[in-house]
Amino acid sequence: MCHMSKSLRWTADQIPDQAKRVFVVTGANSGLGLATTRALARKGAHVILAVRDEGKGHTAAAEIAAEQPGAALEVRRLDLADLGSVRAFAEQLRADHPRLDVLVNNAGVMAPPRSLSAQAHESQFAGNHLGHFALTGLLLDLLADGIDPRVVTVSSANHRQGHLYFDDLSGERTYSPMRFYNQSKLANAVFGWELHRRLTAAGSSVRSVLAHPGYTSTNLQTSAPVGIVKVLFGRILIPLSQRPEQGALPQLYAATAPEVKGGDFIGPDGFAELRGGPTHVRLSTTAADPQTGRRLWELSERLTDVRYPFRATS
Repeated sequence: MCHMSKSLRWTADQIPDQAKRVFVVTGANSGLGLATTRALARKGAHVILAVRDEGKGHTAAAEIAAEQPGAALEVRRLDLADLGSVRAFAEQLRADHPRLDVLVNNAGVMAPPRSLSAQAHESQFAGNHLGHFALTGLLLDLLADGIDPRVVTVSSANHRQGHLYFDDLSGERTYSPMRFYNQSKLANAVFGWELHRRLTAAGSSVRSVLAHPGYTSTNLQTSAPVGIVKVLFGRILIPLSQRPEQGALPQLYAATAPEVKGGDFIGPDGFAELRGGPTHVRLSTTAADPQTGRRLWELSERLTDVRYPFRATS
């Protein structure tokens, strides 16, 4: 497990050449996803924008192409809260691409009123965790054939306040928007670490890396419903926030820096990890607990009906 270390003083200019590499970025049409896509395209990557709203995806792609003529971009529909959509996306991708180099599990919803997904799971757990769990499993064999393949899962410093409500995952008995957001971000962290353990045990060349953006001003906060979350994140804390270009650096570093190892957790180096340049940060003991990892993994397999094809790669 990683502990705080000195700043890496790393910027997006240091991303190595990404020509010939294929990336999938979920939630690529706004905020961190858009900043990530833009930075990767600038370095020659072929980026698949996996978005819930294709119209917004095409607008984002056109914006990037206007700044970077010749950018290799594809827009594809993906609703992570609907497992049917996840399967359709993965099938289509496998039909069109012989391999995938990096999957950036970036998309997220934050603190909505309680609602259920198409498969009747709580919407934050469904979209932030289960959809990404299923997507990663369904694309794992494409990644195993990739060049320096990685799965980057975006968690949050909030994962340290999170709790997995195994006996009330859908918030039926008691629901709080922020508590269930924190649960989903802890699930991301548990998943990223457990995936690292399983890939390592299988002798796979795929690396599972975790990242978090600190406190970044995106529509994630400002589109939170009315109430304390919107006031707190949408107004009071805005002066502390950083721009998406800065907030995306930890996940860009995790996705591209040659020295990144499986199991690394990259976040901002500033006060309370709210902002700053990428550095190694600490995973909570809950997130790294093997028993919790196994329990969440088996539950996620059951809820998504996705089994991972782990295979050794030379």
